[in-house]
Amino acid sequence: MTGAGMTHALHHQIAIIGSGFAGLGMAAGLRRRGVTDFVVFERAGEVGGTWRDNTYPGCACDVKSDLYSFSFAPNPGWGHRYARQPEILAYLRRVADDFGIRPHIRFGHEVERAEWDEAEGVWRIQTNRGAYTARVLISGHGPLIEPKWPAVQGLETFSGPRFHSARWDHAVDLRGKRVAVVGTGASAIQFVPEVQKVAGQLTVFQRSAPWVLPRMDEATSGRRRALYRRLPALQRLSRQWIFGVAEARFLSFSSARVGRLAEETARKHLEAQVADPALRAKLTPDYRLGCKRILLSDDYYPALTQPNVELVTDPIREVRGNRVVTADGQEREFDVLIGGTGFNATQPAIAGVIHGRGGRSLAQVWQPHMEALHGTAVAGFPNLFLIIGPNTGLGHNSMVYMMEAQIGYILGALDYLEKSELLALEPRPEAQAAYNAALQDKLRGTVWMQGGCTSWYIDDQGRNTSLWPERAAQFRRTLSRFDPSLYQVRLSPRPLPALLSAARSA
Repeated sequence: MTGAGMTHALHHQIAIIGSGFAGLGMAAGLRRRGVTDFVVFERAGEVGGTWRDNTYPGCACDVKSDLYSFSFAPNPGWGHRYARQPEILAYLRRVADDFGIRPHIRFGHEVERAEWDEAEGVWRIQTNRGAYTARVLISGHGPLIEPKWPAVQGLETFSGPRFHSARWDHAVDLRGKRVAVVGTGASAIQFVPEVQKVAGQLTVFQRSAPWVLPRMDEATSGRRRALYRRLPALQRLSRQWIFGVAEARFLSFSSARVGRLAEETARKHLEAQVADPALRAKLTPDYRLGCKRILLSDDYYPALTQPNVELVTDPIREVRGNRVVTADGQEREFDVLIGGTGFNATQPAIAGVIHGRGGRSLAQVWQPHMEALHGTAVAGFPNLFLIIGPNTGLGHNSMVYMMEAQIGYILGALDYLEKSELLALEPRPEAQAAYNAALQDKLRGTVWMQGGCTSWYIDDQGRNTSLWPERAAQFRRTLSRFDPSLYQVRLSPRPLPALLSAARSA
């Protein structure tokens, strides 16, 4: 490394954006290989990504803890079958500590622009705290980062406190208040029961009813935790069992008969928890299970039956001052408005920051649709890798499993880059196009495209750019070997420092 500040860029072999599960997993993968010449840019002051940002009441994972964690860093001490947000954040902090990642993290460093320098074969990265260069750029910027608000007239002028679930304002006291919640997705079904306990009046505005299955959560026993500490192999078996059961759930997407059985389970869950037929009708989805994200909860439906809660299904027409006006002309007054309206998943903000060959940004190249080879590399962007890129999302299993598959693939690519003495590699455009044509063909007849709903899986042009159309294990098999024939390469005119084969000073 030479120089400092804005005029002299600091150089690292590898630069990683973000320190959530993806960024930390990649950094741990490098550290486990003995690599130390890398840097992690984190715009916040702590690791954790979405598990740092989402601090709303009731925030928890909907994948069982033993599986929603790194395979190389098991945690025998999970307090619940489904871990709560503080527990997951503490786990990620431990991973950063245990694998020696913290010295590589530059907190308070937001990447403002990253541009490929064709002549030098490096990425030029500008942060709010200075300039850097790197041979390889890896984005761990997840799709569920930037909160999304609906296009409702007057929403931004609401006269009281207004915040999104991913930016929860803990300074706002909800006790006895008239609270409006807009949205009924994965976050809302977790915080609505908590808000119901303290609000004077809670009104939930629902655009479409979600499918909700029983969660069946429970605290883990001290005996279980002690056993897993003493016999780690038992926890590995538990992880494999949970993964297998989750993979079997894919049948509810691919088989109409299994899907109907799952819908019947969800309807019985609704009937058991909501006695009022009118409310039950409002909460019954009018599309196939799986078309939107399937939700797990044991307390969402009971919360909606409480006397201080109203469920409104009429669309919101506008917001005037502290009043929300629905399409039927009714006006309701509120003290606080909370958005549970999800994220801008199909137009990630990072896409406008990363510029490839010729200065074109990912956002420009991804018009009208996002696409990548294996959801991991993009034609026209040499030495760039994405974790949780296009079409890598799941509706049935753990995203950490998908991330680990990509991390292994990226390490394979870096091995090839180094051993072949290459300056750069990137997908061949025709290989990327063929991969995505086959992927979209698989998606065309699925429940996500034909299930009768609108969801965040689908972009503005009606294309599913979010989900992987098969089982998670198939994704790992697809990425199990780095295939150089899918890539175009550029030989280096000069000897280059090692990427992976030797530890280097940070």
